Amino acid sequence: MIKRSTLFSLALFILVSVPAFLSGQDSGASWKAGISRIEITPSQNMWMAGYASRTHPSEGKIHDLWAKALFLEDSNGNTGVLITTDLLGFSKTLSDRIREKLQKEMGLTKAQVILNSSHTHSGPVLAEALTDIYPVDSSEELKIKEYSDWLVVQILKLAKQARNSSKEVSIYAGNGVARFQVNRRNNSESKISELTELKGPNDYAVPVMKVENKKGKIEAIVFGYACHPTVLSIYQWSGDYPGFAQLELEKSYEGATAMFFQGAGADQNPLPRRSVPLSKQYGQQLAASVNRVLSEEMKPLEPQMKYAYSEIDLPLEEPPTKEKLVQLTEELKGYQKNWAESLLEKTKKGETLKTSYPYPIQIWQLGDQNIFGLGGELLIGYAINLKKMFGKDSFVMGYSNDVMAYIPTEKVLSEGGYEGYSSHMVYGLPANWKPGIELSITRGIADLAGQLGITPLVSPDELTDGLTPP
Repeated sequence: MIKRSTLFSLALFILVSVPAFLSGQDSGASWKAGISRIEITPSQNMWMAGYASRTHPSEGKIHDLWAKALFLEDSNGNTGVLITTDLLGFSKTLSDRIREKLQKEMGLTKAQVILNSSHTHSGPVLAEALTDIYPVDSSEELKIKEYSDWLVVQILKLAKQARNSSKEVSIYAGNGVARFQVNRRNNSESKISELTELKGPNDYAVPVMKVENKKGKIEAIVFGYACHPTVLSIYQWSGDYPGFAQLELEKSYEGATAMFFQGAGADQNPLPRRSVPLSKQYGQQLAASVNRVLSEEMKPLEPQMKYAYSEIDLPLEEPPTKEKLVQLTEELKGYQKNWAESLLEKTKKGETLKTSYPYPIQIWQLGDQNIFGLGGELLIGYAINLKKMFGKDSFVMGYSNDVMAYIPTEKVLSEGGYEGYSSHMVYGLPANWKPGIELSITRGIADLAGQLGITPLVSPDELTDGLTPP
């Protein structure tokens, strides 16, 4: 006769073992992760990115700028690297150089790499980016080239260091909230202190991911927010509010690396702004939101990683003729005049102006956590729609892999204004986007999700509600 204690032990074994068998997971399966960071503060004063109103190079720093990497490997050996930077944004030329080196030396495809910029307006100008708005001479151009070449080397080094430091970890995800973003198209900055009601659209989510070692110590904190880092417009290097938020979290969690990614914040500003104390305040608010999420129960992510990447051919409006450009050089001023002159010079050389652009879209799925990476200065409407399509807890990153222009929703494109009409001049594109951009991007994301077996809750066509052509 089998003893009662033996029957109890057998039942306990079945209760523990069967769920693991049914889930298809090895009970010993876990993530591996490596974290690294490299200071990227320029060693000399040079031109700063973001504002056409600046008249001279930088003058010192408020705090250092950083590039940080999180290298991930799932239980099946699938790998990827997330790189976050205290920079305005990577041009396609520079981004392609970095990703080509990562593929050649680490075997990482574009699908396995997310290259995100915080979009701080207090970092250095990079090569092939917003070239028409900065009045730089040949000596400053040389500094930009040399810094950009050095940056490529540093980011490759960073990714390798992260991979080489990999160890077993657990990964968790959650969402917090912070409310200092203000929709800049629908609220007057000059009257912000008088407003008793702020108009949207907005997305106040603070996506958070934590990486814990096997002893339960936090090794990395990955978090985001959708808001321009434009509190500061002075001449000192800084990561703006995301920089202060990262410093605050690293002070609170000793030994942890805090990594900020920019969301769909192209039409969102921190208001009021224009002082260092305000930048610190917003950084502390964001850090407090992250800290609250870290202090609560977070969703554990199974060690399964999927990824997909594509480039959509987004059409531009018809570029201006040579005759029109001659007229514009006489009528326009400032960076817009520079834009027209640059295009005119290209036409004189016989160059063909762009009529479309290869726009990058990307999906990572970590366990059941969906992460969407989109290029350009992404407007908040895309985050709202992607969350309707794939769930409110989705992470949405803008400013990823290539920052080539503003990416307006169809509504903003039809309304015009800076984000909807004239911002392409800042980036040197010959014309604005054609109608249909929003549907093209959301359909592209839906197709990419299908490759990974992810089914949208609603279709892109339902969301656009007839605003775009078929």
